[in-house]
Amino acid sequence: MNLYEITVTTIAGQAETMETYRGQVLLIVNVASKCGFTGQYAGLEALYRRYRDKGLTILGFPCDQFGHQEPGNEAEIQSFCSLTYDVTFPLFAKIEVNGSDAHPLYQHLKKARPGLFGSEAIKWNFTKFLVNREGQVLKRYAPSDAPEKIEDDLKEMIELSAGDT
Repeated sequence: MNLYEITVTTIAGQAETMETYRGQVLLIVNVASKCGFTGQYAGLEALYRRYRDKGLTILGFPCDQFGHQEPGNEAEIQSFCSLTYDVTFPLFAKIEVNGSDAHPLYQHLKKARPGLFGSEAIKWNFTKFLVNREGQVLKRYAPSDAPEKIEDDLKEMIELSAGDT
């Protein structure tokens, strides 16, 4: 299965395939509202606003597998992100990223870009995956990698792919 065949559910409950995002540079992030890294929403939103017109889409996937740091339902998550960080990038229904119930998207991402020492497991909230316009998973970033720290990689990816079109 390729990335674009995977079905995801929006935070509003609508099923769609990743095909919706074909041709975009993607930064896919497992997010949480009660995490020490939750402040990264601000940096992610800033990147999205800065580069969305150049082909960047950030996709946020809430996950409650790490210290029960995403306890809310989808409506609560949407409200928190909107009111606290003015998030406008796409958010999705809560998923699992590890274990036997890991969402197919995260199974795909982890297999394509294992973490440190080849481990596929997601270690914590705000792990990030950079995907090019062709759907190839190019990089995996640790939760501690602030959005500002990965901006140069995003710019390079956007500029490279813009030159190919």
